[in-house]
Amino acid sequence: MKPLMADQTTELEPPIIAAVFGDKYGVNVFHLLPSNSRGKFAVVKKCVKKETEKEFAAKFMRKRRKGQDCRMEIIHEIAVLELAQRNRWVITLHEVYETPTEMILVLEYAAGGEIFNQCIAEREDAFKEKDVRRLMRQILEGVSFLHQNNVVHLDLKPQNILLTSESPLGDIRIVDFGLSRVMKNSEELREIMGTPEYVAPEILSYDPISTATDMWSIGVLAYVMLTGVSPFLGNDKQETFLNISQMNINYSEDFDLISESAVDFIKSLLVKKPEERATAEECLLHSWLAQADVPDTINWIKTTEEEPNATIINEDDSASENSTDREKTEESTVTEELIVVASYTLGQCRQSEKDKIVEQKTISKRFKFEEPLLQEIPGEFIY
Repeated sequence: MKPLMADQTTELEPPIIAAVFGDKYGVNVFHLLPSNSRGKFAVVKKCVKKETEKEFAAKFMRKRRKGQDCRMEIIHEIAVLELAQRNRWVITLHEVYETPTEMILVLEYAAGGEIFNQCIAEREDAFKEKDVRRLMRQILEGVSFLHQNNVVHLDLKPQNILLTSESPLGDIRIVDFGLSRVMKNSEELREIMGTPEYVAPEILSYDPISTATDMWSIGVLAYVMLTGVSPFLGNDKQETFLNISQMNINYSEDFDLISESAVDFIKSLLVKKPEERATAEECLLHSWLAQADVPDTINWIKTTEEEPNATIINEDDSASENSTDREKTEESTVTEELIVVASYTLGQCRQSEKDKIVEQKTISKRFKFEEPLLQEIPGEFIY
């Protein structure tokens, strides 16, 4: 498959349908899909195709945002989804509808929800290492496919990885390509975007973005899936950015039950210099992922008949997500303001009382995502 080019975004398949969405689909207005399903400019609802009674997720996206026409941004997201339809680990786009004010993406329905829910669950309900190994291989196969087609996701995090089922634990689907970019060999891409706890150091220092930027996020994602804590989260946004820029990370606390091979996998990705990070292809060959509990054969390409799975999409303006402290039964919530630069999606977190009183060295805090806002990141945060 040829890499996506900018002029291909207007030649879409499936084509945009001008018919009335409600004629073909029934929508339960009270059934918003959980977590990041609702924002200022988009909402995701569960819907049923009347003809087949099959369940889907309908993503309603406003074409005008803050007084500006954003139709082409939505078209870009549709085009990236279209490009990735051959890969089974990327969410399937079924149809696209357009009204005078909205575009509606009909996506497969992922009944298991976000992997975020398992990341913050009590220990007995959280991911086991063998589960993370299997799901991480799927994530890497999906990301490798994107990178081979010159697409960087730029917002890989637990809210943007869905499960086809919760019990038994299903397969993953990568969602939300609103911040994705097409890399061109002749151009350097420099943008401030992503979720603070998952952004790579080159984002904060405004250095060129590359496929390695996604790989940093995967390293943070693996850390969170294995331990249930956010490695770089500080007491505030400034501290989070400083922790990333200064590589303040702890591999001893919270890793008592995690294998050395898993730690080595994370260390191959959380490397400050992008050129020294493992690629998706290299990660797939890592000894941690080669262990026996990974299925012998995994089909990278979607078959003609897919299971009815689908997505909850995370928007630049996403809804709040509550979290649970795995080590404590009593919770205390700290709600902090979120920031976004350009199309920067910001996540916010919750801390336990114990975390609040520890020294400012701070790593490993529990987290909670709040609704992002548009704002600048002060220069003193970037080192």
